[in-house]
Amino acid sequence: MIFWILWRVWFYILIAIPIIVMFPLLLISISTEKLYPFFFKLARVWAVFILYGMGFHYKVEREEETVLGKSYMFCANHTSMTDIMLMLAIHKNPFVFVGKKELVKIPLFGFFYKRTCILVDRNSPKSRTEVYARAQKRLNQGLSICIFPEGKVPEEHILLDEFKDGAFRLAIEHQIPIVPMTFPDNIKRLSYTFFSGSPGIMRAKIHHFIPTEGLTLEDKQRLREQTRTVILNQLNDYNA
Repeated sequence: MIFWILWRVWFYILIAIPIIVMFPLLLISISTEKLYPFFFKLARVWAVFILYGMGFHYKVEREEETVLGKSYMFCANHTSMTDIMLMLAIHKNPFVFVGKKELVKIPLFGFFYKRTCILVDRNSPKSRTEVYARAQKRLNQGLSICIFPEGKVPEEHILLDEFKDGAFRLAIEHQIPIVPMTFPDNIKRLSYTFFSGSPGIMRAKIHHFIPTEGLTLEDKQRLREQTRTVILNQLNDYNA
């Protein structure tokens, strides 16, 4: 129990250290939306610092490579706060997170999270509408979007929860490919259960992209289930 308490404290220290060191640059990078790609590079440094500082070694298997300058819809299973760091570490294409509003409460991290991510209040229908509009704006700027389509972190006995529609509706309307990803180890490395976690490997698999060219909103449900099936089958393979 003492180890896990120190482990959690160390995690939040690691979150803070690069933010403090890079604070002037971070402030400049959020001063205008045009500088977001610069902020994204700083965020990737922050993410890698935390992962290695926690003793996590990430290993990526790619079935397909992204192209710089092209927009994508990144979708992965969600089990840990480290999903954010791993997502940043493995992608060079600047993307914007759609994330839960509660994370703004984290000191320092929350300040920049609020100003760079698209926040959603899951209890507010109005918030969901605003999220959709902001995501469209970011896609029109040539950025990518990252959504964890389960909409929340499921209970730990649930391997993969049902997916929400938002990511797939946006992908179809903007005709951008879905990039399914599977993170099988993050729940073991640092889950939301306080007394848990350990250093070790973090695998990530980037699956073949799912194209949306020519699809209409009538195909939304099929696209959603196709993406979920890809990730679920990979999780089952890892756990076999």
